[in-house]
Amino acid sequence: MPGHPFRFGLVARSLAPGETWADKARRAEHLGYAILTMPDHFRNQLAPVPALTAAALATTRLRVGSLVFAVDFHHPAVLAREVAAIDHLSGGRFELGLGAGWLRAEYEEAGIRYDAAGTRIERLAEAVAIIKGLVGRERVTFAGRHYTITDLEGRPGIQRPRPPILIGGGGRRTLTLAGREADAVGLVPRARADGSGLDWDDFGADALLEKLEWVRAAAGGRFAALELNTLIQAAVVTDDAATAADQLAARFHTTRELVRECPYALVGTAEAICEIVRQRRERYGISYLSIFEQDAEAFAPVVAKLSGT
Repeated sequence: MPGHPFRFGLVARSLAPGETWADKARRAEHLGYAILTMPDHFRNQLAPVPALTAAALATTRLRVGSLVFAVDFHHPAVLAREVAAIDHLSGGRFELGLGAGWLRAEYEEAGIRYDAAGTRIERLAEAVAIIKGLVGRERVTFAGRHYTITDLEGRPGIQRPRPPILIGGGGRRTLTLAGREADAVGLVPRARADGSGLDWDDFGADALLEKLEWVRAAAGGRFAALELNTLIQAAVVTDDAATAADQLAARFHTTRELVRECPYALVGTAEAICEIVRQRRERYGISYLSIFEQDAEAFAPVVAKLSGT
């Protein structure tokens, strides 16, 4: 079997009352998804920390995680404490996803300074070091450009040596950091330099292969141990793949051909998608796929067939 076994995550980002949210988590577990994750945005979603805790308490096997916390929205010492708490309350089912932040409008609306990418990634690297220390050992002292921690007592979680860390991003600097420091790497298209959204020119197979080379170079001998993840922007289970591809091409401002080869889209029957996913693991090593909640039910046959294989 090439690489890691398949697993699938459900990305939930809608507002929901408590029981509805609990039902969503239980449904994800029933459908066979391995993990329920949440992004970290100010708009139209529950706050991740309490929501992920509630999802864990409503389920028994489902893992929960962030995909991803923007470190600019959370001081790392505070976030480390919350990571340990969720890990304890979930019985050791938490996975920590971290990123540098990318959507400029949210920063401006919240009054948070939107620094240049290099500065945000530098801050992410410092946050990773601090969080790793605080959830992995008793006391941390750290002096960096952005954070200073002085003999702070950590709060380890249940998992040893700590909860798994995923670092997600689309650019060379973030993916280099991920290759060095993470347990899992979230591969996504890069954000536009002005922070206005994702760069649709970065959705192709060649771009993904370049990203993988950045990760491989940074990871060295530990590359084979890394779990590789992609966030699937659209998963369309259909008997009419051509029409669906045309619709996605219009949505993504690209061509049908790019949609069919794009590593961030899946189009076709459940059987055809299973084969595509297998081929992509063979080519790219990607075994962990994240599916948005609106696609979860239709995609469930793929989850049932491939999970753990």
